[in-house]
Amino acid sequence: MRPPVRFTWWRAGAAAIAAALVAGVLTAPTAAEAAANPVITTPPAGDRGFPFLAAAEDLGSYGYTESEYFFAGTATSYGKLGLWGSDGRWPVRTTGRSAYKSRMLVRRPADPARFNGTVVVEWLNVSGQIELSPDYWFAREELLRKGYAWVGVSAQSVGVNGGLGDIRGLKGWDPARYGTLDHPGDAFAYDIFSQAGQALRTPNGPNPLAGLQVRTVLGDGESQSAGFMTTYANAVHPVARVYDGFLIHSNGAVGSPISGSLTDILFMPNPSRIRTDLTVPTFVVLTETDVPRAAAARQPDTAKVVHWELAGTAHGDQWARDTARDTVLRSAGDAAPEPGCAEGSAPLNDGPGHYSMNAALRHLTSWAQGGPRPASGAHLDTDQRDPSTGLAAGGIRLPDVTVPTRTLTGLRDTTGGGVFCGLYGATDPWNADADPWDRHDAGDPSDPAAPRDTEPDLTLLYPTRDDYVGKVRTAATASVAAGHLLPEDATTIISAAENSTLGG
Repeated sequence: MRPPVRFTWWRAGAAAIAAALVAGVLTAPTAAEAAANPVITTPPAGDRGFPFLAAAEDLGSYGYTESEYFFAGTATSYGKLGLWGSDGRWPVRTTGRSAYKSRMLVRRPADPARFNGTVVVEWLNVSGQIELSPDYWFAREELLRKGYAWVGVSAQSVGVNGGLGDIRGLKGWDPARYGTLDHPGDAFAYDIFSQAGQALRTPNGPNPLAGLQVRTVLGDGESQSAGFMTTYANAVHPVARVYDGFLIHSNGAVGSPISGSLTDILFMPNPSRIRTDLTVPTFVVLTETDVPRAAAARQPDTAKVVHWELAGTAHGDQWARDTARDTVLRSAGDAAPEPGCAEGSAPLNDGPGHYSMNAALRHLTSWAQGGPRPASGAHLDTDQRDPSTGLAAGGIRLPDVTVPTRTLTGLRDTTGGGVFCGLYGATDPWNADADPWDRHDAGDPSDPAAPRDTEPDLTLLYPTRDDYVGKVRTAATASVAAGHLLPEDATTIISAAENSTLGG
């Protein structure tokens, strides 16, 4: 891993900040004034007759309904006030205002009695040049079984106006439905996200939540969106005060620029840590893929900030891909982004990342409502791997890792692969080196470097079925006790072990 670039950062003096407050450059609004309340409308049917990213699964079978709303108003852009440091205490000033009109996609329990009071507001991800909802797919089990409302927000310009991909944003995908949307650029994305949250709390127009009694509103983002969420929590939340907590999934060591332009990343503090004086909790979840590029921003957990580093997991994985596939193909078709890994290379990671996201969401919800802070976890060391299994050392280790049956890694050799291949990690079944990628080189997840080691023999690891099931049950029980796995998911893991043919 390349060492982080080091800079010397100076904090703006208290007198300068006070002067800016007096001059009106930076406002410190009351909670009631925290974010503007946009006007909410319902979209026309359009030519396609359904929203972009509409769920392909039968939400009604889960007791859920899906709808889409537009929200519009005047958004604020922000700039740095003074010089920012790595501590995340980033004061801002107003730099501009612009009219905007964006959209939110809402999934909620049809029966108000099923609503658990928490709304998860996901900053839709646009790394693939179309809008995607990775955290909805990672945590779908928990969202639907526990009665959350989920809202996906078109926060960034690429999602609305289009970028480099074949789909030219929402406006190009269905002009009859989305042609009136107006995104002035990502400098305004932060306030657009604030106003989406405010619209859910105090709707000005049709109520996106149909009168559900909201107790907690959580801001959430994965990957590129997590970088924006890092900056949002540090710089914008203290003046907007809309969200009750943040779930930051797979961010890097540097927050996204407050200007909204990713080319300004060099002007952001490196590393960018989460400020420790937040009044709401922030949960940072890193997969094994993320740790090498995020480790420079490690910081001790506090009363309001917790980090998890997950062994054997990937930034994107087979679970999320399978969960998303029908929905993405329905909207994007051939323009859907693909991992693009080389033919004959190891399969994508099929590890336990979704179980960790289920647990993180439940714990964050309780924490934001005054419950205990979630348990911490050990640091993950991706440079130290068990020579017999290829598994990384340290981190939060769920039963797939503590009672392994295959190599799970968040890293992979991307030779011959596409731009997204490296985000999906790898899985290598233990079958006596029978796979074409079992070459004892960089492309072999179980044995990527000399000296040559053969894959573990499962019949020796687990001499009997009862031995294997017992070890899984013990590991699952320990993970639940440690606060890293939910009881429902432990039951699923144990049941899968009981129904497997492993052992002997």
